[in-house]
Amino acid sequence: MDSLLSFVAEPLAYGFMQRALLMSVLIAVVCSIFSCFLILKGWSLMGDAVSHAVLPGLAVAVVIGIPLAIGALIAGLFCAVATGYIKENSRVKEDAVMGIMFSGMFALGLVLLTKIETDIHLLHVLFGSVLGITNADLIEAGSIAILCSAIMLIKRKDLILYCFDPAHASVIGLPVRLLHFGLLILLALTIVSSLKAAGIVLVIAMLIAPGAIGFILVRSFDRMLMVALSVSVFSCIVGTIVSFHLDAATAPLIVVIQACFFVLAMIFGKRRDTAKGLLNAT
Repeated sequence: MDSLLSFVAEPLAYGFMQRALLMSVLIAVVCSIFSCFLILKGWSLMGDAVSHAVLPGLAVAVVIGIPLAIGALIAGLFCAVATGYIKENSRVKEDAVMGIMFSGMFALGLVLLTKIETDIHLLHVLFGSVLGITNADLIEAGSIAILCSAIMLIKRKDLILYCFDPAHASVIGLPVRLLHFGLLILLALTIVSSLKAAGIVLVIAMLIAPGAIGFILVRSFDRMLMVALSVSVFSCIVGTIVSFHLDAATAPLIVVIQACFFVLAMIFGKRRDTAKGLLNAT
């Protein structure tokens, strides 16, 4: 027991680990909440597209001297809105449009970052650097994460109905178009809040895995939300602490832990479905 307490307490003696742990928990909460809506809506590829599309926004923000979060947000929203516009005004399907948009914007961002003299390290942009989080980063990203989490929880009933059945939501008078673009804005903000900690590539997994695990294991949204939150927060805490002792990259380790939970959920879900099938057969 003492060794376990020492294992947990030792990293917390350092200020950078305290900030990393707090940042990990904040992004765990916001990403897990949004992942439930993302899975319910079937927008997994949209999350992938927007996360990659923020890269040119970061580069432009460096050039004109505005906060990186603003540049990333504008680029992410541009990708989401442009994808919807092209889909509605062409014969190309949405998945193809998203693939073209996010790969094109991601490539543009790579070109810009390689040509611009900046202190931004490309690997930190792609894979995050949670151990390098400053107090200013924590306040900025934490404020965005708390705001997004609060909005999604307060409006969860409207968002659930829109994600599950947009036609029914429109019939009963919900502002479907507002909910659609509101969800896109929340997606972009969630990605922006997680960018410095998890990076462009790994935030995709954190936006999908918790909700997918909850979707497999339970049948109600509230329980799905609780499972997603529990898995995400546990993975981020354990991943951050273990990465300190292993001297390993924190964000990738968190994603590995979440992937292990997903495999376990698949196994448990199949066994449960098999048991139910046998009971029904008898």
